[in-house]
Amino acid sequence: MQVAAPQSFRRVLSSMCTEPHPAARDAAERFLASNPGDPTTYPTVSALEDEAVEMLGEMTGLDNPYGYIASGGTEANIQAVRAARNLAEAESETDANPPNVVAPESAHFSFQKAADVLGVELRLADVDADRRADPDAVNELVDDDTVLVVGIAGTTEYGRVDPISALSEIAHDAGALLHVDAAWGGFVLPFTDYEWNFDHADVDSMGIDPHKMGQAAVPAGGFLAREKPVLDALAVETPYLESTSQATLTGTRSGAGVASAWAAMDALWPTGYREQYERSQANAEWIADAFETCGYEVVDPVLPLVAADVPRETVEELQSLGWRVSPTGSGELRIVCMPHVTRSMLESFAEDLESL
Repeated sequence: MQVAAPQSFRRVLSSMCTEPHPAARDAAERFLASNPGDPTTYPTVSALEDEAVEMLGEMTGLDNPYGYIASGGTEANIQAVRAARNLAEAESETDANPPNVVAPESAHFSFQKAADVLGVELRLADVDADRRADPDAVNELVDDDTVLVVGIAGTTEYGRVDPISALSEIAHDAGALLHVDAAWGGFVLPFTDYEWNFDHADVDSMGIDPHKMGQAAVPAGGFLAREKPVLDALAVETPYLESTSQATLTGTRSGAGVASAWAAMDALWPTGYREQYERSQANAEWIADAFETCGYEVVDPVLPLVAADVPRETVEELQSLGWRVSPTGSGELRIVCMPHVTRSMLESFAEDLESL
């Protein structure tokens, strides 16, 4: 049977995946069969993982990070909920009510998965007029059984950055942890004035994905913790391995993600990522202007992501022309200016949009 060709990125405009950097692609292939889940047997890829975590810590304002290279943002978010739940259970002396997690309604759907798997209640708070978490709304939902408050640094649909410092204060006043989901935004926010990371606020854990704007091969996410007890809360004993415990969600993992993340960051941090952010942001502002010229209302791109109120029938016509685009939950057409998205691609897209 003939193997099908992979998806071309030539007309992909709504995905948060992108073409890997050449160094990341090569590293993924070379370490495909190495297993960082068994660090004694595979010490080379284990050392690369340690270095990759250090680099993620550098870009997120954390001098001594604890964590690992995960499969992506979903795993990191599940692990954050799991760690918070486990720590709360260890500290509780009585049979408490079921634990709950408070997140803005803009949170990624992976938190619903986490709630389902881990048996916690997920409470979603209203966002403000700018689609950011509303601290007052979050505070109303927090109670004595809250184990985790979530903030988003680069929301999936609109690229918004929540008020992380305010959410941190709410979380810690309630005796809960604060987790920041920076899966998409984490590789562009270091070049902005937003306050979002461990150095800006008392953040306990963070998810940040090298396989998105970081240009690593899929899958390559990141889970980071400020303090070792957060990572220790995830650990289970591994009796048949030389390493005595394992904090990751999966056991056997391909070294492709670890090596690819390391290679991409080694090649691009920080100068290459800064240049890419500037190109992507300029492209987002350009296509936002093009939408407005065609008469559409636009959600301004504070990060390289644009949403415009293009009717569903027009979206479907664009899809019929080969454009890989999709709407937000509210129906706006969503364009994510990933590294593979060039100005010429956007110009061609804008021509088709105007002709419709």
